[in-house]
Amino acid sequence: MISRRHFFHRTSGAFLGSGLGAMLAADGRILAAAHHPPRVRSVIFLFMCGGVSHLDTFDPKGNKHAGKLIDAIGFGDNVAEMKRPVIPCFRTFTAHGKSGIPASDWFPHVGSVIDNIAVVRSLWCHEGNHFPAVIETQTGHRGRAFDHASLGAWVSYALGTANRNLPTFVNIGRPSSPVQLTGGYLGASHAATPFQAGEVPIPNLVAPKGSVPAERERQMEVLARLNAEFRERHALNSDIAARSQAYELAARMQLHAPAAVSFDTEPSHVREMYGIGPEATDEFGKQLLLARRLAEQGVRFIQICHAGGGNGAWDAHGDIKTHEPLCRATDKPLAGLIRDLKQRGMLESTLVVWTSEFGRSPWSQNITGRDHNPKGYTSWLAGGGIKGGTVHGATDEFGYQAVENRHYYSDLHATVLHLLGLDYKKMFVEAMGRTFHLVEEGSGPIRAILS
Repeated sequence: MISRRHFFHRTSGAFLGSGLGAMLAADGRILAAAHHPPRVRSVIFLFMCGGVSHLDTFDPKGNKHAGKLIDAIGFGDNVAEMKRPVIPCFRTFTAHGKSGIPASDWFPHVGSVIDNIAVVRSLWCHEGNHFPAVIETQTGHRGRAFDHASLGAWVSYALGTANRNLPTFVNIGRPSSPVQLTGGYLGASHAATPFQAGEVPIPNLVAPKGSVPAERERQMEVLARLNAEFRERHALNSDIAARSQAYELAARMQLHAPAAVSFDTEPSHVREMYGIGPEATDEFGKQLLLARRLAEQGVRFIQICHAGGGNGAWDAHGDIKTHEPLCRATDKPLAGLIRDLKQRGMLESTLVVWTSEFGRSPWSQNITGRDHNPKGYTSWLAGGGIKGGTVHGATDEFGYQAVENRHYYSDLHATVLHLLGLDYKKMFVEAMGRTFHLVEEGSGPIRAILS
């Protein structure tokens, strides 16, 4: 026989096995700093895994240079002179809304809400391969010499939770890298909690069949007492405290999360707006509707990784036409999300960001495909604090390099932080004997698109 305290000491190492260590963000560590009033309370961060072609979606260049050999010096690891032929774009671009911003025929629904969107055509980053580019665009740093935290983890660390019954940082969909979920040196409690659309939104969280709320309440009371004793014994071990807090949150989520993520109360016209039902748009539509419901409940950072795994399905080396089903799967749900947020009065308090780790090249790869291009690409934003119907920045005449109002990718991070009421210059943490900043390069928030 062993004492209860000794039992928990012996078994504490198993706490990580449940994957619940990322479920709780402690009270915000940076919230008390002298920043500024927030414009939004939630961010829906849409990451298209693999590299979306800006040239075939939101940055039209026409075909006057098709077939022309252009200088590709400096592309990827190349430092020698190299010429590559520009391939034609077979998309039709239509000017939409009062702003007249063009969107390709692959995104007609997004085009219909373009007056709510600010399109930034001049982003760039350093890395030209997927894994390092995902690290750079998710953490604001290059390489893995240190365990840098993702943007969502920083938001969790800075602001803490707005709903004690739900996580602060949620990920929906399959990422292309674990870096997209990590809390890094900020701690496991700030990593993403995985959610999924469907009957079981949070794996391993459904209460056993036959259990009743009163029984669960009694179990939570016992758990709280045991955890209090456990924390008292191991007060100096922050990892154990985080795991213990995660289990407490998990118990509360068993009672509150099912109602928060259930679609049972959603009318048919809302489901149709998101494209729920038809096979092509059903999965992404459910993910975006889940994101809206989580934003309603005060979840601060909701990340959706689309077409992840490996390099990501948006990686169009073989044929740019592989973009077509991906655009079809996301176009209507994206427009539905913006419309739904707007009609509910939530768009002013929610920031929607659509982005990728880099763009695609103007020249061919494998005749009809496009190569990676970190030197110039497009992201767009909508929601609170964003000046809709705006185009900012530009790439060159070929769509290769950002040349007008260039913005390093961390400027996107700084913009998100600014709208959440956070000053990017004050986003730092002391860890491993040194000071780490989220944003170490760039010009700060993209103020030209702010209202």
